[in-house]
Amino acid sequence: MPMTAKRKKTALIFFPAFDWAISPTHPEREERLLYTQDQICEEGILDFDHITEYKPGIATLEDIDRAHICVPDAASVVTQSHLISAGGCITAADQVLTGRADNAFALVRPPGHHAMRVVHGARGFCNVNIEAVMIEYCRKKYGVRKIAVVDTDCHHGDGTQDIYWHDPNVLCISVHQDGRTLYPGTGFADEFGGPNALGATINIPLPPRTSDEGFLYVLDHLILPVLDEFKPELIINSAGQDNHYSDPITDMRFSAQGYAILNEKLAPHIAVLEGGYSIEDALPYVNVGIILAMAGIDYSCVKEPDFDPSALKQSADISRYIEKLVASIKNQWEKRDVMKEKLIGSAKHAVRKKSIYYDTDGIREEQEETVRICRDCGGLVTIDSATDTGNRIFAVVIPALCCPACRREGEEIYQKTAKGKYRSIYLQDKDKAVLFVK
Repeated sequence: MPMTAKRKKTALIFFPAFDWAISPTHPEREERLLYTQDQICEEGILDFDHITEYKPGIATLEDIDRAHICVPDAASVVTQSHLISAGGCITAADQVLTGRADNAFALVRPPGHHAMRVVHGARGFCNVNIEAVMIEYCRKKYGVRKIAVVDTDCHHGDGTQDIYWHDPNVLCISVHQDGRTLYPGTGFADEFGGPNALGATINIPLPPRTSDEGFLYVLDHLILPVLDEFKPELIINSAGQDNHYSDPITDMRFSAQGYAILNEKLAPHIAVLEGGYSIEDALPYVNVGIILAMAGIDYSCVKEPDFDPSALKQSADISRYIEKLVASIKNQWEKRDVMKEKLIGSAKHAVRKKSIYYDTDGIREEQEETVRICRDCGGLVTIDSATDTGNRIFAVVIPALCCPACRREGEEIYQKTAKGKYRSIYLQDKDKAVLFVK
């Protein structure tokens, strides 16, 4: 990267969450950020006058309720650390959307991209989806309409996908290790969005041992062209770093240089730390590379001590596989309107059944989701959710930017549905950014 690159005002928000851990030896623990903080201080990054550190704010329970339906309520599924992690993301958004910074990087934990719309417990180290909390805050406070989330975590961003599955104004792109080889076992190319939002979900499952070459090919030939066409007002990078070649729980070959190049080209307005569990060998170098790239500073000298590009080179078979995969997904994207018409047809509703396992808390959820087919908005959604712990709830979700018909039907269903077999009945009005419970 040339030294003449335009420098950008970059906001950094740190929150290591000293008082939160799943267990003392769990991969998702406070040391994930401590080495990064040390590296940033040693390299003098905060001495640059256009890089500024901000303290994280604290999200409210109302912020959580705009993104989630928590059972029995938000207070029961979050700790103070979760509120500060989500609050750090909100702080990042505030710096960018008020013009105090050109971009921002929220280096916070606990992470969140596996938390789905309905929350009965923790799964994939995640209680609440910190990006979704930030997105709904941006919609309410700043009126942002079109948003893109590019999830570069090695694990499929299934929670973000679930929350925005029916939302045509939030583009969710997840590039990750193939779900046949890694948790959560989802994120295949045919997961392409709900009937009213077909194409607003794009999954790019890459084979194990994909290197910088493969990731950057996907970026150049698929992600950037799709973003150019979608034209989001805000680009968010769910910046998971467990695609790194040294990560202990994945099998990919991405490097700190690759991550920096990706962020220079993607140019996200906001990056949010997600996964990444090579605490000493990867995170300090990857995070420094990302910060320098976002700030417009030469990152060419950022390399891991054991970096050997020849040892990380991907095979010709992997390259050919990725080229064919990208071509197929791009063709699907270009035909999304035709596919949508065929999918919708004369149907009035579409039903999706899901079985969800909360691996952290050992809870099994069975869910039936129904969406109203609508050509004017994302469509009214109802959810019948039951767990093996005995909790059963019913939820009505009025979409953001909803049409009058979806609002009218949603309010009627909420009023007419009696508790009976349900513990609680929820009305999540994403258009008015409020949650009601009875």
